[in-house]
Amino acid sequence: MKDRFSKFFTPKRILLAVVFFCVVLTATSFFTDKLITPVRNAFSYIVVPIQNGINSIGSVLVDNDNKKKTIEELQAQNKELESELESLKAENEALKGDEDELSTLRNFYSMESQLASYTKVGARVIGTTSTNWNQSFTIDQGSKNGIKVDMNVITDKGLVGIVTEVYDSYSVVTTMIADNSNVSAMDERTKDLCIVEGDITLMDSGIVKLSRIKTNAQMQSGDKVVTSNISSKYLPGLLVGYVKDITTDDSGLSKSGNLIPAADFDHLTDVIVITTTKEQLTNG
Repeated sequence: MKDRFSKFFTPKRILLAVVFFCVVLTATSFFTDKLITPVRNAFSYIVVPIQNGINSIGSVLVDNDNKKKTIEELQAQNKELESELESLKAENEALKGDEDELSTLRNFYSMESQLASYTKVGARVIGTTSTNWNQSFTIDQGSKNGIKVDMNVITDKGLVGIVTEVYDSYSVVTTMIADNSNVSAMDERTKDLCIVEGDITLMDSGIVKLSRIKTNAQMQSGDKVVTSNISSKYLPGLLVGYVKDITTDDSGLSKSGNLIPAADFDHLTDVIVITTTKEQLTNG
């Protein structure tokens, strides 16, 4: 029976039957849709779900592809933004350096007008002679450059110290905030006299002592303190620092306080040596 069935339904006969069926449906469709409508309905039940499934899969694949492209685009944009940010940081650092240099030049220009009558030599800090930069340091200018003992040393911000040792090609500068250092000074606003004293116990805090202030002095926190005319080694009018915390001593006979130095002793790189000494200025 099986052999007969397979012999009768050969592929050729099946193909002919399908072709005949299609021809009949095509011919019938010219005259009426009633016959083909059930077939269409049955076909829709099979094909439409498959088509919807294929469309859904296609949409998912398209969405995933779009998301992948979007992520890749965002990553590329992020790299560009990171590169731009680094470039802006570099430009900002360059501008900051230019601004600092401009500020230094302005300070030097302002000081130049104040010290126009003095001769000066620029010097670079090349080392320290102690375990603390705030005590003393060496500069790359010596006797062959005209440097002598007792010459005042400043930065664009204010007084640094005084030359205490001189050699052929370098010199030693002792800072005004070194332990046991004394500078005769005065309040620029009130003209009250005082002494600026270096104190090793205060050195790490970045301040120095103010002493020998009269009880009737009107000095206040924030006032500028400059070197006084009565100083034996320091030229007059050099900015020393700013008053901080003036109080009356326990004896009630004088006042004392602290001073914040104008110069930045923790970041000394370049200084100016005033080659006119106080002795030369006094003796004319």
